[in-house]
Amino acid sequence: MTTLHLIGIGTGNPDHLTFQAVNALNSADLILIPRKGDAKADLADLRRQILANVLTAPVKVVEFDLPVRADQPDYIGAVNDWHDAIAATWAGLIDTHLPNGGTVGLLVWGDPSLYDSTLRIAARLHGVQTKVVPGITSLQVLTAAHAIPLNALAAPVIITTGRRLRDEGWPAGADSVAVMLDGGGAFAALDPAGITIWWGAYVGMPQQALIHGPLTEVASQIVETRARLRAEHGWIMDIYLMRRGDDA
Repeated sequence: MTTLHLIGIGTGNPDHLTFQAVNALNSADLILIPRKGDAKADLADLRRQILANVLTAPVKVVEFDLPVRADQPDYIGAVNDWHDAIAATWAGLIDTHLPNGGTVGLLVWGDPSLYDSTLRIAARLHGVQTKVVPGITSLQVLTAAHAIPLNALAAPVIITTGRRLRDEGWPAGADSVAVMLDGGGAFAALDPAGITIWWGAYVGMPQQALIHGPLTEVASQIVETRARLRAEHGWIMDIYLMRRGDDA
């Protein structure tokens, strides 16, 4: 029997690891580290650093090149094909390195349950039991960095993507909207009047950058800062929270 532990590791800060995550990594027979090309080599480096900090005994660590998603108009179809390819890669590595079964650890950015595909990919594996170790999400780190509550008083929060915000606008009935997976500047599709934004890139990491203010005043600053940081580092992960109303 093979057990796959999807281990939330927070946003790249080794201090985000829970004791449960440390125990899961040390109990693994095999740990898989994805590589996403030279431009995102920092992501693999951070995983290596985490393992160097927490492993107390030798564990087999195998790195692999993550399949690349096709750039095509059928977004959902491209994602499903991509997930199939990743699952096939995982299955091949597990069969090769744990032919008699065992425990596999996969370090997952943030938390596996929130806008992450690892659980959907793991569901494609046959004969593998999946367990999840929760991690600190980028949304938690964002609100902590700005020292703000996620929600307005007794009000709901919508968590959505940049693609949905750009296509559909401000979600109906929402006082607060958290936006993830934004390719850049989806908030430009909104009427900025009365909206306050709290933006962060590389939250929790040494290169963390934060901007806060009325969207009418800081939108262009966020776009310019994001472009500069992406050019400097070769990649960017950012997230933002917007709020309307008196509690902004």
